[in-house]
This record gives sequence, structure tokens and C-alpha cells, in this order.
Amino acid sequence: MSTFILAFALFLIVIVAMALGYILQSKSIAGSCGGLGAVGIEKACDCPEPCDRKKSRMERDELRQSKLDEWKKNQIL
Repeated sequence: MSTFILAFALFLIVIVAMALGYILQSKSIAGSCGGLGAVGIEKACDCPEPCDRKKSRMERDELRQSKLDEWKKNQIL
């Protein structure tokens, strides 16, 4: 049982040290491979035009944004 507690405490110390290092450095998390930009892919989908689901989502977002803009315009402060 003492081995388990010691291992758990060690992992906890390492996790706290990593969190403190991340917070103090104020750097963004980055992978070692450079991501999709390293292989010349600008976005996750290289389709020339968005699919139907994406188009409907974009239309829904535009409608929502227009309603928010109208609400803000008519808002009484």
C-alpha cells in the first residue's frame, strides 16, 4: 500500500510541476510535428467548397448573428 501512495504522490508532484511550468512560461501548447501547417494543409478539409452540413451551420450562425445584432440595436440600456 505504501508503494501505491508513494507512486501516486510522485505522479501528483510531476503533474503540479508541469502545470506550474506551463503557467509561468505563458507559452501555448504546441506539438513536435508542427501540425497540419507543416505539411501544407491550411484547414482540416481541403474541399474547394463547404459540404451541405457546413453550409447549413454557416447559415444558422449568420441568422443567429443577425438576430443578436438586431437585439443589440433595439436594446434599452
